[in-house]
Amino acid sequence: MGFEVEKSEIDSGHARLHELGYKQELNRNLSVLSNFAFSFSVVSVLTGLNTLMGTGLNFGGPISYVYGWLVAGAFTMFVGLSMAEICSSYPTSGGLYYWSAKLAGPSWAPFASWITGWFNIVGQWAVTASIDFSLAQLVQVMILLSTGGLNGGGYQASKYVVIALHGGILLLHAILNSLPISWLSFFGQLAAAWNVLGVFLLMILIPMVSTERASAKFVFTNFNTDNGDGINNNLYIFVLGLLMSQYTLTGYDASAHMTEETKNADKNGPKGIVSAIGISVLAGWAYILGITFAVTDIPHLLNKNNDSGGYAIAQIFYDAFKNRYGSGVGGIICLGVIAIAVFFCGMSSLTSNSRMAYAFSRDGAMPYSSFWHKVNKQEVPLNAVWMSAFIAFCMALTSLGSLVAFQAMTSIATIGLYIAYALPILFRVTLARKSFTPGPFNLGSYGLVVGWVAIFWVALISVLFSLPVAYPITDQTLNYTPVAVGGLLILVVSSWIFSAIHWFKGPITNLGNSSEEA
Repeated sequence: MGFEVEKSEIDSGHARLHELGYKQELNRNLSVLSNFAFSFSVVSVLTGLNTLMGTGLNFGGPISYVYGWLVAGAFTMFVGLSMAEICSSYPTSGGLYYWSAKLAGPSWAPFASWITGWFNIVGQWAVTASIDFSLAQLVQVMILLSTGGLNGGGYQASKYVVIALHGGILLLHAILNSLPISWLSFFGQLAAAWNVLGVFLLMILIPMVSTERASAKFVFTNFNTDNGDGINNNLYIFVLGLLMSQYTLTGYDASAHMTEETKNADKNGPKGIVSAIGISVLAGWAYILGITFAVTDIPHLLNKNNDSGGYAIAQIFYDAFKNRYGSGVGGIICLGVIAIAVFFCGMSSLTSNSRMAYAFSRDGAMPYSSFWHKVNKQEVPLNAVWMSAFIAFCMALTSLGSLVAFQAMTSIATIGLYIAYALPILFRVTLARKSFTPGPFNLGSYGLVVGWVAIFWVALISVLFSLPVAYPITDQTLNYTPVAVGGLLILVVSSWIFSAIHWFKGPITNLGNSSEEA
């Protein structure tokens, strides 16, 4: 398919991996385009912006997501630039936890890599669970609208059907991720193209079809304070609206986890991270503007008794076509465009998960590590793929008990993941301030300033996204994010104190080791 490269070819990434103490076990044949495509597909503006459109509309409306997207995008770029600089110096599949170990210094390396690694991998599993569950919910809404809608006797799937759909989607993703990397590279590039084309198709088509369009004044100045959740402070409302943007702008660490399969990874891995963020911010803002011109009645879109059951983006599309043509079929087809983008997003997320699990187990950090880091004849970490899919499915089972519990668990997808992003950056600007040796991609004298801005932003959003999202506070309205993230922290630190401190030494070399054990 044009993605292969001779195994005898040694590039800068291969050579640097050897210097870092690892032998080449994965098939290094990804171009910079393919590396970018994986991160861009995981970020997937069509996934986050559409699944959380209701949150943005409820908390602030146009102002929250039109300007909030730019705010989150700008600060996310600071985080991405800092990560890219470190990735250039340490291009390994382990990514964040390996960086923490090297930057924290010998005495802190084991604990730093342990806590970073577990926040990273659990955050990634939560991301995959959240993406595929949101796809299952979207499919359920498409079925509901296709059978007449909520007010026309349409079929409304039970929570058990939704979880079964989620399991089926994960099964397909695990099968696809069992294919050789050349196939995944092709699908990754297809996913990136689909996201770009889908954004521009929908941002133009939906406003054109809509019989009623919002004015430019509404799009750029309307601030919705009628959220029905007892929150009246404008700044507070704007902050909660940021969740839509920040949730979307995650997952770009996929470029780091794919570096051992990327040509010249010390250059192309960082390029993948930065370009995925930059292009996502631009494409996402264009999409937000286009779709917002089709928003004219926010309460109607959020009403749980509308045809889509309150699924905002579905109602926007459905209304646009039904009001013009008397049928919402065109809107359902447009939802299919989004569904395919979300499917690709989940596929790429699982790819990233499996590479992180492969690297973490290679260094002996996971139970039964020798089993999880094995690769098959096609140089695919097959066991890590299926383990990651299974864990993502188990995480979604919490939705059967309560959607509140599921949302608490998936909050780790944003805050937990960003904590993992920030830790190596923190070590870079403190403990390794003078000792850090930059790679080909570096920020020069700006590295420390960019790093501190990134840390400030992660600390800020960690606090903001732990605030209550509704008043009065009850067991159903309490924001369980601090409980979930705090619980994960307690588990990780406790496992270190009572067990791992005695045997986990951080990243270890596998050069000259004929055994597959790390």
